[in-house]
Amino acid sequence: MKLHLSRPEGRNQITSCGTGFVVVNGVRHARSLLVTPLELIADWPPSREQPLASAHLHAALALQPEVVLVGTGAQLHFPPAEVIRPLIEAGIGYEIMDTSAACRTYNILMAEGRRVLAALIID
Repeated sequence: MKLHLSRPEGRNQITSCGTGFVVVNGVRHARSLLVTPLELIADWPPSREQPLASAHLHAALALQPEVVLVGTGAQLHFPPAEVIRPLIEAGIGYEIMDTSAACRTYNILMAEGRRVLAALIID
């Protein structure tokens, strides 16, 4: 079986990530962001100085994803349940992982045509 790398045209693809940055479609971002296959919201507020809060996830809900990947920075940090409550109440699936893992998982789900949202905290 031959495998071919596909790059869906017109979709946001995370092309690289590292300490302090994420690259989406060749554009480097040094601040936290929300990424869906069709939308990108740069300068999403969470950071090392401003921890993730439930209010931050309302912007994610407005994009109507079926699954949210929360990248918590260079290391995995599980947020308190009250922070994730908006996703639970909306019936949206979510995964908490470090930002690098969230980037890789986003690309896989995006390529499958899923309505995925990566909420990426860059520290």
